[in-house]
Amino acid sequence: MNCSGKQNQNLPVPCPVTAQEQIPLTNLGTTVTAGAAVTRIKVPVVLAEPTLQIVVESNITLPSAATEIKRVKKNVFLTQVKLIPVAFARIDGTDFFNVTRAKLFVAGNIRKNIEYASNACNGALQDRIANVPFSGFTDLVGPSLINAPIVGISESAEANFLNDTTNLDARLDKYFFQNLVKYNEQPYGELVAANFFELDFSPNMAGPQRPFNTLREKIVLDLTVKVLQVQQLAVAATAVVPALPGLTPPVSPPPTTL
Repeated sequence: MNCSGKQNQNLPVPCPVTAQEQIPLTNLGTTVTAGAAVTRIKVPVVLAEPTLQIVVESNITLPSAATEIKRVKKNVFLTQVKLIPVAFARIDGTDFFNVTRAKLFVAGNIRKNIEYASNACNGALQDRIANVPFSGFTDLVGPSLINAPIVGISESAEANFLNDTTNLDARLDKYFFQNLVKYNEQPYGELVAANFFELDFSPNMAGPQRPFNTLREKIVLDLTVKVLQVQQLAVAATAVVPALPGLTPPVSPPPTTL
């Protein structure tokens, strides 16, 4: 048998790839100096971080007949994370309230990319993209509220007047109105994690190499979301600024007098 290198001559040649070596850069720490004291900041505060269990079932019609499911990729897209306060406790000495109980409404869809094979001997893989909607709510109270949302309630007042001449009846053409409108920071949500447990199958069991066009899915989704609200906090901190040489002249000491 001739084991020469002639067989290797028919192998495909890999495509060349252009590469460029990167120049290493120095990495030095930046010196900072203390600035003025900071006593108040406004930052997002975590109100809750629940893990919600969502259970959905749906039928997905495939555009062409399948004989085998190869892979299913999933992602979550949220369209709604809304916090609705239902119980309040007044903050002493103010007309603002801490929310002690709230309903959290969540809605979105599970985007599925289903890859499947046909009954062709050497056919290409097919795919079907489907959006499975879900929605629901949960109760946030007690330990599930990590920090209380803060809500300011708007108020209206009205004053009426007597008849200037008789002082015996009301004037219907004269009123005093007062309206106090408080504009609150809207709580909002962030998607943290999605854990899928899923069973996909044909409603009518198909034998080997037998085609089917409908896929029934049962999904249990553990969805973790973070609910936040921008709040004003009192802190004990010090601002720091970078001390970059050469940008500003050094401060000269005051001259001494004789």
